Amino acid sequence: MADRDNKNTENTSGKFYVDDQCIDCDLCRETAPSNFTRQDDAGYSYVFKQPETPEEIAACEEAMQGCPVEAIGEDGDE
Repeated sequence: MADRDNKNTENTSGKFYVDDQCIDCDLCRETAPSNFTRQDDAGYSYVFKQPETPEEIAACEEAMQGCPVEAIGEDGDE
């Protein structure tokens, strides 16, 4: 389960975030490319834009459910 106390610093403020458990598998970036991107130097994902539409919210939820290490959370700063 993702821990908001360990979220990556690049995450934009809001409900969704990626924490330090990310293994850079690319699933979230493929599932919700409008919301997740990669920190190239360190090799992990983060939320660069919080979802705004029902489609983006659904894509972020799908990414969270599919994350193999449960590094995506939805209990961040709202």
